[in-house]
Amino acid sequence: MNQFDFVSTTDKPALLAFSTPEWLETARSALSELGYKVHTAATHGDFQIRYQVVIIEERFAANDITENLTLQVMQRMSMGQRRHSTVILIGDNFQTFTPMQAFQQSVHAVINSSELFLLKQLIEKTIADNELFLQTYKETQTRVLTAGRAD
Repeated sequence: MNQFDFVSTTDKPALLAFSTPEWLETARSALSELGYKVHTAATHGDFQIRYQVVIIEERFAANDITENLTLQVMQRMSMGQRRHSTVILIGDNFQTFTPMQAFQQSVHAVINSSELFLLKQLIEKTIADNELFLQTYKETQTRVLTAGRAD
Protein backbone atom coordinates (compact mmCIF):
# COMPACT_ATOMS: atom_id res chain seq x y z
CA MET A 1 0.00 0.00 0.00
CA ASN A 2 1.19 3.52 -0.58
CA GLN A 3 2.85 5.21 2.36
CA PHE A 4 -0.14 6.60 4.22
CA ASP A 5 -0.33 10.11 5.53
CA PHE A 6 -1.60 10.56 9.04
CA VAL A 7 -5.39 10.94 8.96
CA SER A 8 -6.71 13.50 11.42
CA THR A 9 -10.26 13.83 12.74
CA THR A 10 -10.94 16.66 10.30
CA ASP A 11 -9.82 14.71 7.22
CA LYS A 12 -12.18 13.01 4.83
CA PRO A 13 -10.38 9.74 4.01
CA ALA A 14 -11.02 7.83 0.80
CA LEU A 15 -9.59 4.54 -0.45
CA LEU A 16 -9.11 3.53 -4.08
CA ALA A 17 -8.64 -0.05 -5.30
CA PHE A 18 -7.85 0.05 -9.03
CA SER A 19 -5.80 -1.90 -11.54
CA THR A 20 -6.34 0.47 -14.47
CA PRO A 21 -3.93 3.43 -14.02
CA GLU A 22 -6.05 5.91 -16.02
CA TRP A 23 -9.15 5.12 -13.97
CA LEU A 24 -7.12 5.40 -10.76
CA GLU A 25 -5.92 8.89 -11.69
CA THR A 26 -9.44 9.98 -12.66
CA ALA A 27 -10.80 8.78 -9.31
CA ARG A 28 -7.90 10.29 -7.34
CA SER A 29 -8.40 13.64 -9.06
CA ALA A 30 -12.18 13.65 -8.51
CA LEU A 31 -11.85 12.81 -4.81
CA SER A 32 -9.05 15.33 -4.29
CA GLU A 33 -11.23 18.04 -5.85
CA LEU A 34 -13.95 17.06 -3.37
CA GLY A 35 -11.53 17.53 -0.46
CA TYR A 36 -10.76 13.89 0.34
CA LYS A 37 -7.40 12.58 1.54
CA VAL A 38 -6.89 9.74 -0.92
CA HIS A 39 -5.08 6.47 -0.20
CA THR A 40 -4.54 3.67 -2.68
CA ALA A 41 -4.60 -0.09 -2.13
CA ALA A 42 -2.07 -1.86 -4.34
CA THR A 43 -3.17 -5.41 -3.47
CA HIS A 44 -6.11 -7.22 -1.90
CA GLY A 45 -4.14 -7.39 1.35
CA ASP A 46 -3.98 -3.59 1.50
CA PHE A 47 -7.73 -3.12 1.34
CA GLN A 48 -9.60 -1.73 4.36
CA ILE A 49 -13.19 -0.51 4.66
CA ARG A 50 -12.55 2.14 7.35
CA TYR A 51 -12.83 5.08 4.96
CA GLN A 52 -15.63 7.53 4.28
CA VAL A 53 -15.52 6.69 0.57
CA VAL A 54 -14.26 3.48 -1.02
CA ILE A 55 -14.08 3.08 -4.80
CA ILE A 56 -13.25 -0.33 -6.26
CA GLU A 57 -12.60 -1.31 -9.86
CA GLU A 58 -14.46 -4.51 -10.80
CA ARG A 59 -11.17 -6.06 -12.00
CA PHE A 60 -8.98 -4.85 -9.12
CA ALA A 61 -6.02 -7.28 -9.01
CA ALA A 62 -8.15 -9.76 -10.98
CA ASN A 63 -8.97 -10.82 -14.54
CA ASP A 64 -12.69 -10.39 -13.95
CA ILE A 65 -15.12 -9.50 -11.19
CA THR A 66 -15.49 -13.11 -10.01
CA GLU A 67 -11.78 -13.12 -9.08
CA ASN A 68 -11.88 -9.79 -7.23
CA LEU A 69 -11.01 -10.92 -3.70
CA THR A 70 -11.36 -7.38 -2.33
CA LEU A 71 -14.96 -7.15 -3.52
CA GLN A 72 -15.69 -10.64 -2.16
CA VAL A 73 -14.31 -9.77 1.30
CA MET A 74 -16.24 -6.51 1.35
CA GLN A 75 -19.46 -8.28 0.31
CA ARG A 76 -19.13 -10.72 3.23
CA MET A 77 -18.68 -7.93 5.79
CA SER A 78 -21.61 -7.22 8.05
CA MET A 79 -23.68 -4.16 7.30
CA GLY A 80 -22.46 -2.71 10.59
CA GLN A 81 -18.93 -2.68 9.21
CA ARG A 82 -19.90 -1.32 5.78
CA ARG A 83 -22.48 1.22 6.92
CA HIS A 84 -19.98 3.97 7.68
CA SER A 85 -18.48 4.00 4.18
CA THR A 86 -19.92 4.91 0.82
CA VAL A 87 -18.80 2.14 -1.53
CA ILE A 88 -18.75 2.62 -5.30
CA LEU A 89 -17.94 -0.08 -7.86
CA ILE A 90 -16.67 0.93 -11.32
CA GLY A 91 -16.47 -1.27 -14.39
CA ASP A 92 -17.37 -1.93 -17.99
CA ASN A 93 -20.23 -4.28 -17.12
CA PHE A 94 -22.48 -1.91 -15.20
CA GLN A 95 -25.16 0.56 -16.09
CA THR A 96 -24.51 3.68 -13.98
CA PHE A 97 -26.77 4.04 -10.93
CA THR A 98 -28.70 0.82 -11.53
CA PRO A 99 -29.99 -0.01 -8.03
CA MET A 100 -30.34 -3.75 -8.65
CA GLN A 101 -26.75 -4.07 -9.89
CA ALA A 102 -25.52 -2.12 -6.85
CA PHE A 103 -27.60 -4.32 -4.54
CA GLN A 104 -26.29 -7.50 -6.20
CA GLN A 105 -22.70 -6.34 -5.60
CA SER A 106 -23.39 -5.08 -2.03
CA VAL A 107 -22.28 -1.54 -2.88
CA HIS A 108 -24.00 1.84 -2.78
CA ALA A 109 -23.60 2.55 -6.49
CA VAL A 110 -22.21 1.12 -9.69
CA ILE A 111 -20.72 3.33 -12.38
CA ASN A 112 -19.94 2.38 -15.96
CA SER A 113 -16.37 3.21 -16.89
CA SER A 114 -17.57 5.10 -19.98
CA GLU A 115 -18.92 7.77 -17.63
CA LEU A 116 -15.69 8.45 -15.73
CA PHE A 117 -15.63 11.94 -17.23
CA LEU A 118 -18.54 12.65 -14.83
CA LEU A 119 -16.96 10.88 -11.87
CA LYS A 120 -16.76 13.87 -9.53
CA GLN A 121 -20.50 14.55 -9.90
CA LEU A 122 -21.35 10.85 -9.68
CA ILE A 123 -19.37 10.52 -6.43
CA GLU A 124 -21.11 13.59 -4.98
CA LYS A 125 -24.53 12.17 -5.86
CA THR A 126 -23.72 8.75 -4.41
CA ILE A 127 -22.49 10.25 -1.14
CA ALA A 128 -25.52 12.55 -0.87
CA ASP A 129 -27.93 9.68 -1.59
CA ASN A 130 -26.22 7.46 0.98
CA GLU A 131 -26.26 10.18 3.65
CA LEU A 132 -29.95 10.86 3.02
CA PHE A 133 -30.75 7.14 3.15
CA LEU A 134 -28.89 6.66 6.45
CA GLN A 135 -29.94 9.94 8.09
CA THR A 136 -32.75 8.45 10.20
CA TYR A 137 -30.55 5.54 11.25
CA LYS A 138 -27.73 7.87 12.34
CA GLU A 139 -30.13 10.17 14.23
CA THR A 140 -31.64 7.18 16.05
CA GLN A 141 -28.20 5.80 16.86
CA THR A 142 -27.15 9.16 18.31
CA ARG A 143 -30.32 9.36 20.45
CA VAL A 144 -29.81 5.83 21.77
CA LEU A 145 -26.15 6.49 22.60
CA THR A 146 -27.00 9.81 24.26
CA ALA A 147 -29.82 8.23 26.27
CA GLY A 148 -27.49 5.43 27.36
CA ARG A 149 -24.99 7.94 28.75
CA ALA A 150 -27.70 9.77 30.69
CA ASP A 151 -28.58 6.60 32.63
